[in-house]
Amino acid sequence: MTQENYDYRNNPLFLRNQFFGDGCMKIPTIPKAILTHEETDGLRMIGFDRAKKGDSHYERMVHFFLYDYKFEDIWRNPDKYLERMKQYRAMLTPDFSMYLEMHPVMQLYNSFRNRWVGAYFAQQGVKVIPSVSWGDESTFDFCFSGIEKGSAVAVSTYMVSAHNNHSDQKAFFLKGCNELLRRIEPSVILCYNEPFPEMEGNIVFVDYDLSSWRHLHDGKDYEPSPYAKYICGAEPWPEDCAVTRKAGFVSDGVCFMKGMGSAQGGEWRPNPNKPRDERFLGEPGEIKETIMQNGERFSTKIGEDGRAVKERHWSDHDRPWAHSDPHDHIVDWSNGFPNLVKPPINYPNDVPEFKSYGVKNMSNRIIIPPDFNDNFESISDFKWCMHRNGEAEFAWNEKTYSITHSMDGILISEALKQETEKCCKDADEVLEYLIDGVRLREIITEVKVLVRTF
Repeated sequence: MTQENYDYRNNPLFLRNQFFGDGCMKIPTIPKAILTHEETDGLRMIGFDRAKKGDSHYERMVHFFLYDYKFEDIWRNPDKYLERMKQYRAMLTPDFSMYLEMHPVMQLYNSFRNRWVGAYFAQQGVKVIPSVSWGDESTFDFCFSGIEKGSAVAVSTYMVSAHNNHSDQKAFFLKGCNELLRRIEPSVILCYNEPFPEMEGNIVFVDYDLSSWRHLHDGKDYEPSPYAKYICGAEPWPEDCAVTRKAGFVSDGVCFMKGMGSAQGGEWRPNPNKPRDERFLGEPGEIKETIMQNGERFSTKIGEDGRAVKERHWSDHDRPWAHSDPHDHIVDWSNGFPNLVKPPINYPNDVPEFKSYGVKNMSNRIIIPPDFNDNFESISDFKWCMHRNGEAEFAWNEKTYSITHSMDGILISEALKQETEKCCKDADEVLEYLIDGVRLREIITEVKVLVRTF
């Protein structure tokens, strides 16, 4: 055996066996962290993807409540990030996902990686707070391993909360959270994103939005959430709420969470504040007719499982060079929610009949009220619409604009003016589109939306 081969085979970063292990799987144990009240008061986080060498936000803790690919490299090359992590108040352990759909071996592997990275950085002098995720009850035998009793830990409710038309996964989350309290007995739980009222223990709420990149440099005060008035003491906590906030304590532990629950984010359901969502669910075989505010209509065919399979738009979206009137879209549910498949199915000649099948009541009409506000509420709302291949028509300064999709990207143009068309690779590029010299990003939440599919 050559020296090179010997060194590789015995490298601790290859063997990953240098830490004392907990449980039958010998998961590395992270030293117990102590956090003072001053360290948690008004705490904000910074995402690992935003943590830079020489950063001025040293008072923050680094979190990993991100897509796994954004922090995979800290497992492969931990030394590369050592000096960067030492700048900050503390780092959470990488929250490698624990989705219910994952194979148990992958869940175990991700628990091991979470603790190993934490143990390694703690050994190098970084203050480390374990983040905790779990799957179903079968993961309870290992997902809490490697965390000392009373130690700081971390959870996030974001992925299990109701958002983007997904129902919450509260029951799943609370079952694991109660097991965490029983096994670890943390004196404080840092909760990234709003805590559920049923959560027990001493909760320190860390605002999801204020810890995002949007407020990285502003330093302004915001009304972060409905819990803010309770957390700051302006109003007493409701009697039926178990979330508490103690002042003047020295905590022997803290807790967080992200990539767990269903990988699909919970069952999709119509948003009661957006009547157009109702068209995607119905009786098998029926066709639901949606009449928009400007008179345009969609015909949505419901499949055998009660979910939409195809949709016809009786419009060319003021882009006749790209869309026939009508044109069809296949509805894809592979990600757990309805997406319109691109490109649309155009009919330059004969248009086939849009038939229902197997039901007597062939149609169900949804009429959008003329005063219904369908404007984009935020940049994220717009991006989510684009992510689902949504189409939109909006008005600004007495001009109408259309956004549709092709295989090459997202298309935006002034109505009936092909020379103004721009093909963009993603939603961020669309937001840079100039309208009367102003970037769409600056006005997208102010434009009057005439039609949007999501």
